[in-house]
Amino acid sequence: MGKHRCLMIGLVLFLVLVAMGGALFPQDDAKRPPLPTEGPVPAATQVPFPDFGHRPPDDTIPLFRLSQKYPTTKPEVDAKTKKILAIPFNENEDGKQNWLKYMLAVRDYCFEGNIEVDWVVEKNTVNRNWYHAPWQHWGPRGREGIRGLTQEATAKPGQLGDKQIDNFQSYAVGFYNDLGGFTIGQVWRDHLNPDYKNNKIQFLVGTIVFKLLFTTATTDQVPYLHPPVEWKAYVRAPDAVGDTDTRRSVQHVSLLQMDIMVRDDRAFKINGTGWVFGTYCYNGKVGSKNLFENLVPVGLQWGNDQDVTDNSVNPKPVKTIINPKLKETIINPSADLPPQHLGWNGRLNGPLDYYASSCMSCHSTAQYPVERYQNPDFGKRKIVHGPGEWMDWFRNLKCGEPFSKKSNSTDFSLQTSLGIQNFFHWRDLQGGFSARKIELPIEVRRGVD
Repeated sequence: MGKHRCLMIGLVLFLVLVAMGGALFPQDDAKRPPLPTEGPVPAATQVPFPDFGHRPPDDTIPLFRLSQKYPTTKPEVDAKTKKILAIPFNENEDGKQNWLKYMLAVRDYCFEGNIEVDWVVEKNTVNRNWYHAPWQHWGPRGREGIRGLTQEATAKPGQLGDKQIDNFQSYAVGFYNDLGGFTIGQVWRDHLNPDYKNNKIQFLVGTIVFKLLFTTATTDQVPYLHPPVEWKAYVRAPDAVGDTDTRRSVQHVSLLQMDIMVRDDRAFKINGTGWVFGTYCYNGKVGSKNLFENLVPVGLQWGNDQDVTDNSVNPKPVKTIINPKLKETIINPSADLPPQHLGWNGRLNGPLDYYASSCMSCHSTAQYPVERYQNPDFGKRKIVHGPGEWMDWFRNLKCGEPFSKKSNSTDFSLQTSLGIQNFFHWRDLQGGFSARKIELPIEVRRGVD
């Protein structure tokens, strides 16, 4: 069967499902009314993206809605973003800790107008538009239907502190400002044909992305979570293993971590990466009246310090070990920060992240098709930590540069990479469409940003 004929059959099937009022995708929220069509793309390809993949059984609970009315024209950089981009994050002036000033300014920017509407970001009270990435609903770890959380890696005993003796599940939801939403919208202008080839995906300067991460951990094992920021979510059983156990129930999860990505051209001028990463750890003992402000900065990273090859890790932290050799990572020395395992050799990583990686290392693998794991330890083949192949994961890749030469970059955005993977996985399962079969490893399907 020819490629064009397969595509036409798939499109006819797509339209028939929509006309029948059934679920376009097997795990879609079928009750959602369609949004208005935007742009020159044929209306048939603009059926709304699925909101979530796992619907809670209680119909009285408000359901998560994907913010997906992406800008169709390039937005301007707003005044507050310009102020952030003027803070010299990698240097101090007159004794001021500018990296901390930068992190607090980004945190406030992300919070403003969203806390007031309980994170229903399309209702932002200061008219700042935020968007979600599509196609995170797919699979057993996909978006649940109350908060739009996707499942991430399991926190193992000792990872979150010396009192932790059990495994705990973790969940996250990410948000893109209007500049980031514009790029996402361009990738997905045709909802049946994501535009990812030839390394064209490059986010605009001023793009700000943030992610809130939650845990099922209890305060007796992770005391710094008290008093908690709690959300109700439709999540898996605490003892669920891998992707085979799909038991879910409505449970409380607690805020533990927040991650940020800022497309900052000063990082491009320093080493070509073009991105500044930051992460925060919740500490209720800080005692802020606004509990979200108990998110304490862990640090900033704008490069992988690719010349630092010493091998050291701290997987079960009793204290935070700061590596003075690193020049492209700054770690917060404050006593307000609970002990952190950080990343490989002390590079930046959050409490829920893998201790032998780093924020920038992990995100540098964002590409499609997926040719390599997010960290070499996730593969079956043993790769020695240190000089050699291991350092492929600690290069300073330029923004828009693919991790693998034969792949296509999604510009450090793992949610964009994952969304494209999920779409093609779904498309293959429909039969037709003439796409290659993709077997996604668990590490790729985790739903990370």
